[in-house]
Amino acid sequence: MNPTTLNGATLEKLISAAVAAPSFRGSRPWRYRLDPDTGTFQVRAVPAPGVPEPEAAARALHVSVGAAVFNLRVALAHFGWEPAVQLLPVPGDPDLLASVRPIGPRHVGDSPYRDLYDAIWRRHSCRTPYFAHCPTGAVVLELIDAAHAEGASLTLPRTEETLRLLRLTAEAEQRGETDVGRAAGSGGRVHEDSGAGAAASLDPGRRPLVAVLTTPDDSCADWLRAGQAMERVVLLATAHTVHATLLHEAMEWPDLRAAMRTTDYGPGLVQMLIRFGAAATGDCAPRVPVRGSVERG
Repeated sequence: MNPTTLNGATLEKLISAAVAAPSFRGSRPWRYRLDPDTGTFQVRAVPAPGVPEPEAAARALHVSVGAAVFNLRVALAHFGWEPAVQLLPVPGDPDLLASVRPIGPRHVGDSPYRDLYDAIWRRHSCRTPYFAHCPTGAVVLELIDAAHAEGASLTLPRTEETLRLLRLTAEAEQRGETDVGRAAGSGGRVHEDSGAGAAASLDPGRRPLVAVLTTPDDSCADWLRAGQAMERVVLLATAHTVHATLLHEAMEWPDLRAAMRTTDYGPGLVQMLIRFGAAATGDCAPRVPVRGSVERG
């Protein structure tokens, strides 16, 4: 197909897709900038002046931006463009997290994202227990391949290990409820993309499928790749009518995140737990729309 012209209406749809990606804190401290000459989108962090970010906050920001970058890739492909992505393209400019450039027309039938654009708008979080294992074996293999395509690994732990991970997540939720200072610093901590309710998942009669997303290392680039892999997995699950909820709480606590490491996942670093399953429609609230804007120049 011929690519859609990058006019104002198309730009609004592209940015709307990007900001529909999950965010794990109360704000989205990054901005989109468009170079009108090349059509390149830049995603820049906007750090708080004079306040160094703790590693957990920096990691959450990079993972969220990675998810936004993936949505932007999907949207560009939907409108007929082949997206080219560079992560941390300027070594001397660490706030420039990614650039995405449309490099030419793409045949929609050849796009690996062809079923994912609609899923961007259908994705929503369920904080209640799931009532069944939903993904089939074939879908699970697709989800594993999707993570691998983005440079990450998706592993299904054994039952005992799943329970251990859910207990760590439940402990993180309890800490978040009692640590007022940390909660205030993250805008309340529990947002629409948080996996609140992990303790309820410990009920063996309603246990969902939990997968572990890992990356080979723990650099800023790995965090960005983890975000892209996470979003690709979640959108693919959504396209298969499988609910997916991100269990991020334990990632906020260095000791709990370290405790998640095990030989079950090889040498990889845990970046996210993803809970898959089926839930009653009324249990899943639609996401609150977030408006975004793009700067030019």
